[in-house]
Amino acid sequence: MTDGDAPLHAIRLIAENRKGVLRDIAAVVADHGANILMNHQETFETGPLAGMGELYFEYEDAADPGELIADLCRLPFVRSATACDPFSLIYGSRVIIIGGGAQVAQVALGAVNEADRHNIRGERISVDTIPLVGEDALGIAVDAVARLPRASILVLAGSLMGGEVSVAVDRVREAGIPVIALNMAGSVPDHADLVVTDPIQAGVFAVMHVSSKARFDIERVRGRRF
Repeated sequence: MTDGDAPLHAIRLIAENRKGVLRDIAAVVADHGANILMNHQETFETGPLAGMGELYFEYEDAADPGELIADLCRLPFVRSATACDPFSLIYGSRVIIIGGGAQVAQVALGAVNEADRHNIRGERISVDTIPLVGEDALGIAVDAVARLPRASILVLAGSLMGGEVSVAVDRVREAGIPVIALNMAGSVPDHADLVVTDPIQAGVFAVMHVSSKARFDIERVRGRRF
C-alpha cells in the first residue's frame, strides 16, 4: 500500500519495441486517472520474444484496473497486458549490502536471519548484496543505491573505504536512505549514520530499522559506534 493506503496495482506488458510506445501507454494510463509510481522496461534479446519489449509498472488511483488492462490490450502494438502483484508486496523493503566478499557474507548472515524472523510474521524485507573492490566501483555502486526501487537502508561492509565512497554515502543519505558502516579504516565511518563492529550485528540492525514492528530506530543512535 502507498502512504495514503490507496490500493497499489501492477501490470506487465509485452509490446513492440519502437518509438512512441511508452508515450501511448502512458496516455492510456492517464486517461484512466491512474498515477504511475514506478516502472521498469527492457528488451528481449533472444528467444521467442526477441526484439519485443517488456514494461512493468506499479500504479495507484485507477477507477477500474480491469478496464485499464483491457484498453492497453487494444493498443495495436501491445501483445499482452496482465495484472500482477506489486514488487513492494512481494519483496518489500530492500536492505542493500555492498563491500568486500567476506564482510558482505557476514552482514548478510545477520540480515537474512533477522529478516526471516520478521517475514514469518507477515512482513516483507529482502536482502540484496554485491561484493566489490576498488574505490571507483564502490563509489558508483553506492551512488546507484539512491536509484534502486524500494531501497530502504545501505550497509557498507569492508576493511577500508573512503574518498569517492564517502562522497557517495553523503548523497545516499541526502536521498533519505540511512547508511550503516562496519568499523573500518578510511573516512566512510565518519560519514555513516551508524558504525557497528560486528558484521552480523550490523545486518541485524539494518533489518530492525527497516521493520515496521521492531523498536530499533537509527535516529535514536545516530552517530554512535557499537
